Amino acid sequence: MNRMRTAVVVLSGAGALWLGASPGAWAGDGQGGVHLLLNGAFDNRPGELIDIDVQGVRAHGDVTVTSPVFPRRVRLSPYRHHGERGHHARPAVAMTVRPGSYPLRVYAGGKVVAEENVEVKAAQRPVFQVASEGEVLRPGERQGISYDDLWPGETGDVFTASSPAFRAPVRLVHDAEGGDWNNPRMFTALVTLPATVKDGTYKVTLTDGRGRTVGEKPLVIRAARPGDRDYVGHPRGPAFFAPAAHPDAARTGGHRATAGGTVNVLWRDASPDPGEEDRLTATSPAFEQPVPLRRDDSKAGDGDDPRYFGPARLKDDLASGRYPVTVISHHGRVKRTGHLLVAGLERRAEASGFDDTAVIAGATAGGVAGVVAVAGVVLIRRRRRALRGG
Repeated sequence: MNRMRTAVVVLSGAGALWLGASPGAWAGDGQGGVHLLLNGAFDNRPGELIDIDVQGVRAHGDVTVTSPVFPRRVRLSPYRHHGERGHHARPAVAMTVRPGSYPLRVYAGGKVVAEENVEVKAAQRPVFQVASEGEVLRPGERQGISYDDLWPGETGDVFTASSPAFRAPVRLVHDAEGGDWNNPRMFTALVTLPATVKDGTYKVTLTDGRGRTVGEKPLVIRAARPGDRDYVGHPRGPAFFAPAAHPDAARTGGHRATAGGTVNVLWRDASPDPGEEDRLTATSPAFEQPVPLRRDDSKAGDGDDPRYFGPARLKDDLASGRYPVTVISHHGRVKRTGHLLVAGLERRAEASGFDDTAVIAGATAGGVAGVVAVAGVVLIRRRRRALRGG
């Protein structure tokens, strides 16, 4: 978990004036304000990292940090990002630190320019996690696995989870750029259960690099049954929206597209089948190929029913008409068809505003050649006079 704290101090002739912890505050008074951001400064365990970012230091020379939670003075590295200058480091809390609250001071030019507190809690024995207590998984569902062994003396970095419910053993790795960046001993993996796995309780075994078992957890799997919320779900769609439009603009009927163009297909389901996250598709005789509908995990989808969408390329040679678009979900238990209005080739020709090219032959008897200014073939394009037949 990322935990942030900010502190602001203002340098003056008398030294440092403490302004206290102020989330999101910036010293913009023109008097040399220093902004200190600590990410991960609350309830740290021994061994966890603290992200330290200092901005606004004007003094020359090294910028350093001291605290009883660090085994030695920490030198911050200077950086420049999008015109902003600062100093940064990501040191670890010493494994020997006892629970408590400890001061942290930032030095620049030989003076203290910012202060904060770091809170440390007790160390935690290794924890192997597969599913929450009482949680039931569905066939085809994707499940996270984690092993947290931030504990004195633990040094291994090869961990593998295996189970009769898995297609193959799964290697757990540490993601230094992920959500658990502050715990260098957090190892995680994602595993997708086979859609054909049978109902039952399975054992998941975690082994280290030497093949030694370091943890075991039960995994309960059961397919959806009549009466379950996700047996048929609560779907809406398919709906359609233009490539440059927002999903909220999608319409279930009356959307118009052009042959050879692109349209987005949208599907919503308040109780989706967890096993179909990567298999949901939209099909239509108007599409060049079936369209995968991917889960919208962006912040724009927050607060909405889970939604899935994808771009469909329309065939170039379509005639104008109303074409069905079908989505099948919940392992075939739900089938819904919407309709898309397509302007075909003939409509595109009309929209151009021109008739086909007329051809007048060259010279004929009776002196017609003299009427035509240029001998040979003359091409004349006549602009269509819409609605007047001329």
